[in-house]
Amino acid sequence: MSAPTSNQNPQSSQSTNRFAQFKLVLLGESAVGKSSIVHRFVKNTFDDMRESTIGAAFLTQTITLPESKTTIKFEIWDTAGQERYKSLAPMYYRNANAALCVYDITSRSSFSKAQDWIKELKKQAPEGIVIALVGNKSDLADSREVEESEVEEYIQQASEDGSSIITSECSAKSGDGVLEIFTSIAKSLPVEEAVGAGTNRNRAGAGNRRAGGVDLGRARRPEQASSGCC
Repeated sequence: MSAPTSNQNPQSSQSTNRFAQFKLVLLGESAVGKSSIVHRFVKNTFDDMRESTIGAAFLTQTITLPESKTTIKFEIWDTAGQERYKSLAPMYYRNANAALCVYDITSRSSFSKAQDWIKELKKQAPEGIVIALVGNKSDLADSREVEESEVEEYIQQASEDGSSIITSECSAKSGDGVLEIFTSIAKSLPVEEAVGAGTNRNRAGAGNRRAGGVDLGRARRPEQASSGCC
């Protein structure tokens, strides 16, 4: 996987003249590879021995949408997958613009857990939140427990209420499909609305709370431990 277009790419600042930022939260069972996906996206690295996240970890990354000449900044909250941290999740998906629900294609139970997260997001998260259902560890296809046809069937059922869910598979280990996921999310976000609102977070909170990006003031940045497994 090539490194994502970011603010470190000199071509990015030369080719874009608009900016928008959005809050994105990762949800999923422990050991599905949420943090590995984030670190592959942000740093283009993979650590097979990464420790479990404690509470949540915070990272940022920017990508460019060339067709709209817009730089998108993701403010990413990578939540812990252990059950004891589940009660903290609403603090992170509150006011989120997008949620990435991750499962392990070699674990059927993790797929069920991802479905539970989507159900919770539909009830509790902000209206219009962009939801992506992502199967990680595509490099372990020989050990697959979750078939793509099952995912497609679930998406059809879950979309009967008119909602749209982005679905994809990736490998945080090889990098395959990771950048494409975040690009798809970026293209589904209300970029024009956010650009129009500018980067003033107070203005975003006073009007449409989803426009213009993120209010991180309501969530304290927790203690972090880098994680690739949860």
